[in-house]
Amino acid sequence: MRERKAEARSLALSRRASRDPARSAADAAALAAHVLVDCPPPPGAVVAGFWPMGTEIDIRPLLQALEGRSHALALPVTPKRGQPLSFRRWRFGEALAAGPMGTRQPAAGELVAPDWLLVPLLAFDRAGRRLGYGGGYYDRTLPDLPGATAIGCGFTAQEMPEVPAGPTDYRLPRIATEAGVILCGA
Repeated sequence: MRERKAEARSLALSRRASRDPARSAADAAALAAHVLVDCPPPPGAVVAGFWPMGTEIDIRPLLQALEGRSHALALPVTPKRGQPLSFRRWRFGEALAAGPMGTRQPAAGELVAPDWLLVPLLAFDRAGRRLGYGGGYYDRTLPDLPGATAIGCGFTAQEMPEVPAGPTDYRLPRIATEAGVILCGA
């Protein structure tokens, strides 16, 4: 399984890197529009997002729109390997600190349990299998948030016919891309 995942990660990174960077802003806006129309969080939901790294899809336009709709925002704080993520309340304009592996996380803020999460990914399939960077952080975190809604976020180019997954890999119910929201497993 480890080798299959490594191959899939390499392919996914290559696909994502080969995208036209001039499309990034338009794709980010399109993803935001699809989520806001097709599956917005319920009023009052605490929304956890992520600060994009490298060539990841930029969900900041969506986070700004949600903050404008009075949603409290949170960003993940990456712990030592083998531990679940924690989330700190955060607002645009507040300081971010460098986290492990190139992440950006709130420099301060109250710890919160999100109701609705936007989850980064390297690859996905229509069954909701998600391939991340290999740390297993979201696979450990999401089962500990019963009742929370998780939506994977990526580009359509990151879709694969089948993502290699094991029994502890968390499946996502939805994936949002610049082309629309995919209901997984349907």
